[in-house]
Formats: sequence, structure tokens, C-alpha cells
Amino acid sequence: MSLSVNVFVVDADGKRRVQDAPVGRSNSAGFESWRTRVWGAEVVRSLGASFFPVLADADLQVDPAQVPEFLRECLLLRENLERIVSETEPVRTVEEHRGAISKRLSIIEEAASHAGAIGGGVLIW
Repeated sequence: MSLSVNVFVVDADGKRRVQDAPVGRSNSAGFESWRTRVWGAEVVRSLGASFFPVLADADLQVDPAQVPEFLRECLLLRENLERIVSETEPVRTVEEHRGAISKRLSIIEEAASHAGAIGGGVLIW
């Protein structure tokens, strides 16, 4: 299994509608094990992250009003990528681990930026 990131919108009737990833774009947010090994790791928590660590115990829903704050947290992780890479256990080489985290974080950032542009939220599940 792997984690997915999707954008959702809330209809006038209050119902959440999850959108499919755009054609040709990935919605992979990492391996299922990354809930604890990366996004919920102690190093991420120690940076002051509050959204990503939720994934250690549950799916993450970022409501539309929270998207700007979530994007700031994505930037925090991006700025501390080397520390996250060095303090989490790589599946293969350190270079592959760095590339995998960076790629998944880019996918999450793209989804969050799109959500912000349309007044939607982000779901990582």
C-alpha cells in the first residue's frame, strides 16, 4: 500500500468531494510505512510540524482554511530535508531516500497549492 494525496472541495451542501489527481500527475505521498518512518518521525515532530505527524496515527485532512499553514509546514520540511533524510531510515541509498522524500513532498506541495487556488482542502490517506 501507499499513501495518496488528493484535493477535496466542500459543496454547498457541506459534502466533501475528493478530486482525482490530474491526468499524468502522481498522487503518491509515499509508502504506507512513511506514516511513522518519515512524516511521523521524531525529526519531523522536533521541527515543530503539526500536520504531517498526524499521519502516524490517522489519515490527514487539511481543511481549506488550513491550507496556507500546511504549505508553510511543507516549506519547513523542504528547508530541513537533509536533516529529515539523515535522521530517518533509508530503504535503499541515502541519495534514493533523499530523492524519494523530495519527490513525494513536491507532489504534496503541488496538491496543496492547487487546493489553495480553488478554495479546497488536502487529504493524505
